[in-house]
Amino acid sequence: MVWGSAAPSPARAETKAPAVEASKAELSAARRQLFEQMSAATGIPWFNFAAIDQYERTIAKKKSPAEPARAARLTGIDIPAPVWCGPLNPDQGDTSPKSIGFFGGFGRDGDGDGAARADNDTDVLFSIASHLLKYGTSPSDFSIGVWEYYHNGRAAQRVAQFAKLYEHFGRLDLSGNAFPLPLGNSYAYRSTWGSGRSWGGARIHEGTDLFAPHGMTVRSTCYGIVETKGWNRYGGWRIGIRDIENRYHYYAHLTGYEKSLSRGDIVTPGQTIGWVGSSGYGNPGTQGKFPPHLHFGIYRDRGITEWAFDPYPLLKQWENEEYRALRKKKK
Repeated sequence: MVWGSAAPSPARAETKAPAVEASKAELSAARRQLFEQMSAATGIPWFNFAAIDQYERTIAKKKSPAEPARAARLTGIDIPAPVWCGPLNPDQGDTSPKSIGFFGGFGRDGDGDGAARADNDTDVLFSIASHLLKYGTSPSDFSIGVWEYYHNGRAAQRVAQFAKLYEHFGRLDLSGNAFPLPLGNSYAYRSTWGSGRSWGGARIHEGTDLFAPHGMTVRSTCYGIVETKGWNRYGGWRIGIRDIENRYHYYAHLTGYEKSLSRGDIVTPGQTIGWVGSSGYGNPGTQGKFPPHLHFGIYRDRGITEWAFDPYPLLKQWENEEYRALRKKKK
């Protein structure tokens, strides 16, 4: 089966490289259209294609200036030549579906032009679909297919989380953030990244401390999904939220959680998730070993490793953006 046999084939212009001047909204609309067309052809929901595409974008490595520029495409899915053509294929630039299949390659012809090209979005998505359909069509089958492609449990989890977010909101654009505390003059913070910590062994501070009154509302900074919730001997009552950019937002030392919130729940920017406290540095329930504050950290998953980076610049940006939006409303 090829793309054209299951649904009307899109015009070739729709799958060519997007124009440089195209706006973010136009590119997003074009990607959504491509995902929906492939969904109509294969029966796989559009948000599953979107989730795989987004995961690939979040783990993509930056190319050095010496490396050749990647051909502009709508999707961010890059399939290595040995996987696309087959590891024993002597022609690692092969585009013949017949010889690619002979060598056990991943590549398929999705648009019916007789070639399977790894730089063609339709061919790439159809090849992904062909792989996934070998395992079935249920959500659990989808997760199995993703795991069998990446052989990485973390990748399967991320793709499932992204698919859930896209399905819930029904759109690709999930940008937008909020400051983690209600704006005002009752909190204080500065950059505390890298400062020393002694409790629990020598370590550095991977985050920003926002000092605020006990019980002040703590808000989600992003559109995301609750990944972790519970006690941590360092962070006390803490909650972790994964956003669509594959960043893990970590809120620690809470006095409690919004009672309706559970792992796997979806949150939006500004939504209440808990309250400022002084929990941590001991067994579950330990309180008061330091002044009440919110420890906010942020980590980026790159596929194999997850690493922390200084959240202070983002906190200042989100705070300023929220202040600007409030001033604009008052005009």
